Amino acid sequence: MNFQEKLDELQREHEALLTRHNIPDESYNGIYTRYRYPILTAAHTPLFWRFDLDEHTNPLLLERIGMNATLNSGAIKWQGRYLLVVRVEGADRKSFFAVAESPNGIDNFRFWDYPITMPDTEDPATNIYDMRLTAHEDGWIYGIFCAERHDPAAPQGDLSSATATAGIARTRDLVTWERLPDLKARSQQRNVVLHPEFVDGKYALYTRPQDGFIDAGSGGGIGWALVDDMTHAEIRDEKIINLRHYHTIKEVKNGEGPHPIRTPKGWLHLAHGVRGCASGLRYVLYLYMTALDDPSRVIAEPGGYFMAPVGEEYVGDVMNVLFSNGWIADDNGRVLIYYASSDTRMHVAESSVERLVDYCLNTPADGLSTSASVETLKRLIDRNMKIMKR
Repeated sequence: MNFQEKLDELQREHEALLTRHNIPDESYNGIYTRYRYPILTAAHTPLFWRFDLDEHTNPLLLERIGMNATLNSGAIKWQGRYLLVVRVEGADRKSFFAVAESPNGIDNFRFWDYPITMPDTEDPATNIYDMRLTAHEDGWIYGIFCAERHDPAAPQGDLSSATATAGIARTRDLVTWERLPDLKARSQQRNVVLHPEFVDGKYALYTRPQDGFIDAGSGGGIGWALVDDMTHAEIRDEKIINLRHYHTIKEVKNGEGPHPIRTPKGWLHLAHGVRGCASGLRYVLYLYMTALDDPSRVIAEPGGYFMAPVGEEYVGDVMNVLFSNGWIADDNGRVLIYYASSDTRMHVAESSVERLVDYCLNTPADGLSTSASVETLKRLIDRNMKIMKR
């Protein structure tokens, strides 16, 4: 097969992948519907990112720049289009941001021609990733992401210790980005999310204070902080609003996913929880709600996880992980939840504001012990036994 024949074959296969119709999964829990196929993988990235298409400089048509994964995407519906700001990880372990667009939010995602050029600060980061997008009422679209650097205090020869800060940028069109100074905080911050509305005239942040790059340490869970100015954001006072607990899905750490959705009954939050197990750290997703008049006050939190890895989702670069930092609520109440599995690929699940609020307000909370869980289960069984005997 000559150069052009091989290129034609690659292009046909790529186009078939990009235009594949996604199919709802048949499993049912009444809360959400998963879709069968991942919406983005490394294979979805453009061929002209990976191959030199000039026969003179690449006569064997070899891949020149390898792509490893597409994961942890921020999401926004902008000018009627469903857009993801995707964390694309190259074969060199460096992540970058790129926009993928879909006409329906479920399939046919295509990357824009060029990745995002994100300006550096005076202290350039080695790696940036996991952007949360917020279209704020001030008129800007903000992206807050993790900016990772080698730990300057690491012992000589230790090339794995790192520090994390929250990088901040803003845009009007998702093409040109203005980089703002990183968030100033007393602790390391890897999961920071901007609330979409002003609170008491200030910008509100959901935070996740950590003692180290990986370990939460004394960090108690998801935090809340108000800042005066996003162009020089600094956390002075921070309180924990969603706590970690022993022997739960979030005993090791937890963090806010995308910014919460305003509903008639409260702010709807999606978060991730982490626990340790024999196969390492297990990441799952959970929901909670806060009050409309005070987004820092929790009013509901269902016990257990909302979503956990199933099937092929369990397998990948970092196994047993679901992570989400993007969802879109349509005007008709449909909610599209974008999540990554095992740091490898992106998926979508579909639900609605009505179903998610019902789930939050009517699912029992975690009683934090076996005996409490059994009593909760028995109450449901008792009610259902009476119904079944009618």
